[in-house]
Order: sequence, then C-alpha cells, then structure tokens
Amino acid sequence: MSRLDSFIRRMTAQRDIINFVIAEVVEIDGPVLELGLGNGRTYDHLRENLPGKEIFVFDRAINANPRSVLDGEHMILGEIRDTLAFCRPRIKRQASLVHCDIGSGDPTTDLATCSWISPLIGPLTTKGGIVASGLTLELPEFEEIPLPEGVQKGRYYLYRKITETN
Repeated sequence: MSRLDSFIRRMTAQRDIINFVIAEVVEIDGPVLELGLGNGRTYDHLRENLPGKEIFVFDRAINANPRSVLDGEHMILGEIRDTLAFCRPRIKRQASLVHCDIGSGDPTTDLATCSWISPLIGPLTTKGGIVASGLTLELPEFEEIPLPEGVQKGRYYLYRKITETN
C-alpha cells in the first residue's frame, strides 16, 4: 500500500473514530483533552462538533494552521509528559473525552510513551468518559470498547472508564 493510501485510511479512521466518540460523550459532563495539536485538524473537528464542550489541547509547540490556534487558557504548551501530570487545577474537572494522537511510528518510542501516559490519563478521565488513542494503552480502570464498523483493528483503540477515581 502506498504511503498516500495509508494516510487516507488513517485520516478516514480517525474521522470515523472522532465522530463515534462525539456521539458517546456529548451528554457526559467534563471537558475534552486533545493530546497533540499537530496541524489542528482534529481539534477543529472537535470544536465544530462539540460546541458546548471546553477543549484543552496539549503540545510541545504550536505548529497548527492559524484557524486552529487556541487561546492561552486552553493551549497547554510543554512536554505532554510534564504538563499533563500537573494540569488538574487548570482544567478543574475530569474529562469526558481524551484524544491521544501522539504516536511516533517508532515501536520503541511508542512503547515508552505508553508507559508514562497510561497512568496519567486515568485520573483525568471521568467515569463513563472515553479515551481514543492511536496507541494501545494500559488502563486498568477502563474497558476496551469496539471500534466503529469500517475501522481496521489495531489502527485505533477506544477505552471507556468504568470506575471512579479522583
């Protein structure tokens, strides 16, 4: 498969996943956490489709399209490993949705990322909230939920929090 075809499949799967989780979390109280702004396409889609939700975005730098740049209160700059660990006073409530799109494509780097990000995500997510991730995560207080039809297994992972933690 060409890199272009692979990119199109990945973007289609990401859109399908985001649309699926939007429908799941629209009625759940709590903000959205977007881990990795990148170009800002996913943030823009979330903002457009969840207009009542506060969205906080984490990234080490802003490289987004100018239409996808957030205000300073909602854009949390720095290494996600550091800022995510100390963001609770800023975001105030547990998140209804955490979208984690920070995979590197390198298996060793991604394994290391999973080891530090998994324990940070759980306490930031409300009961019933969803984590959508391009990486497989170890989230003991969550259950894995099936992907929407048409999304290839292993391309994305969905988890719903089933226990309450603060």
